[in-house]
Amino acid sequence: MSFIDSVLLGLSLVGNVEAFASLFIGIVIGVIGGAIPGLSATMAVALTLPFTFAMSPINGILLLLGVYKGGIFGGCIPAILIKTPGTPASSATILDGYPMAERGESGRALGMALWASCTADLVSNLSLILFAGWLASFALKFGPPEFFTLILFSLTIIAGVSGNSLLRGALSAILGLLLATVGLDLVYGTNRFTFGDPNLMGGLNFIAVLIGLFAVPEIIAMAAHPTAHLGKARSLGKTWVSFDDYRRSLKTILRGSMIGVFLGSIPGIGAAPAAFLSYSEARRTSKNRANFGKGEIEGVAASEAGNNGVAGATLIPLLALGVPGDVITAIIIGAFMIHGLQPGPMMFVLNVDLIYGLLIGLVVSSVFLLIVGTVAIRGFKYVADIPRRILMPAVLVLCVFGVFAVNNNIFDVAVMFAMGWLGYLMMRAEIPAAPFLIAFILGPLLEDNFRQSMLMSGSDLSILARGPITWFFWAATVLAIVAIVRSTMRPDTQAG
Repeated sequence: MSFIDSVLLGLSLVGNVEAFASLFIGIVIGVIGGAIPGLSATMAVALTLPFTFAMSPINGILLLLGVYKGGIFGGCIPAILIKTPGTPASSATILDGYPMAERGESGRALGMALWASCTADLVSNLSLILFAGWLASFALKFGPPEFFTLILFSLTIIAGVSGNSLLRGALSAILGLLLATVGLDLVYGTNRFTFGDPNLMGGLNFIAVLIGLFAVPEIIAMAAHPTAHLGKARSLGKTWVSFDDYRRSLKTILRGSMIGVFLGSIPGIGAAPAAFLSYSEARRTSKNRANFGKGEIEGVAASEAGNNGVAGATLIPLLALGVPGDVITAIIIGAFMIHGLQPGPMMFVLNVDLIYGLLIGLVVSSVFLLIVGTVAIRGFKYVADIPRRILMPAVLVLCVFGVFAVNNNIFDVAVMFAMGWLGYLMMRAEIPAAPFLIAFILGPLLEDNFRQSMLMSGSDLSILARGPITWFFWAATVLAIVAIVRSTMRPDTQAG
């Protein structure tokens, strides 16, 4: 099938009002979710997921992708106006965005953040179109041993880059792998860790674990400290971003976009490291280096280009290999699975219309983000003023509704609250939740591919190093472990 035929197939799926309306509504939800301190892009996507069950696959997934993209941008609004990042990815934006707001240039900072976000988003989406198909065709050469080594490499990176402590990241991932074993053994059909309860035979419900881990701890934390997120929003000021500002920052934006694309395409790294790396590169190469941290517009452009460059690129490993690029794409995998779709190389063979429909929708999302973002910047003060005593009970109702709606089962709601308290304890102990969720998703895949490899080889472990692809991933895993251990030991040696 030619490229043009594939594009026309995709257009036949998304060339309707419902598809574009889903994408537009998703971006609106995402920007609002990202702009409310205490919510986040991850929480917004998790709460939207149950609403996609009754939708067609393309519309449901476009809705979630819209929430994702809107949420990553929306986080910069409170970061600039009240020095509180709406999402972790916007932490670097505070460094120059808030000093600009204090000078009365909030509108200029937010305008640059929007233009940098939309440019980076477009670059990221185009990279997805260029690289995902190529990577998927290469991945068709993968068998169970190759997928096992790929997933092992992904888990190594995820455990290492999440949070400051390697031990805490590894502990979180191991806990996720452990809970993924609950339910029926897929090879022998025996019960594992079900304790005689038939509700556990199908394993822990993914949506219950997800919402419990990301939404409920935030509600508990806000109930414990109801004034923690309060701050005074700045006025937008009279100056707005000019085309000259954009032209001078374009090189920084494009470099930040490419950093975001590169880091986003590696499973597990996410938007926050991309934003800080883009920011540090901009400061290193800028003529105005001394002004960074004091209200330099190029710093805002670099941070927002870095974190938005990740948004499309995280879908490259998701669509091509079936491995989530970050915690939000791990949630989006849930939407694929609920609709009976398995992301990975075979999807480019069996569901090529869906793939190209998503790619077309993503390119359009950059335009929608510009429109929604422009309106959101001016309307933020109303969003920021939503009282916590109204917001949090509403979020809790959405959590319970969303989890119960999956199977109409009150047991899933109990699992959600249990995971919520676990998530809260992990938050208090500074154990990151992202490795837990991604390990919970990848755990069954890791186990299935390992056991299939053993069945193929008659339990001969040498099959796990049977060719160049497995050698590459083993080498990459070893290098990743060495790099992670060295980076965690370095602060200790300096301190000593």
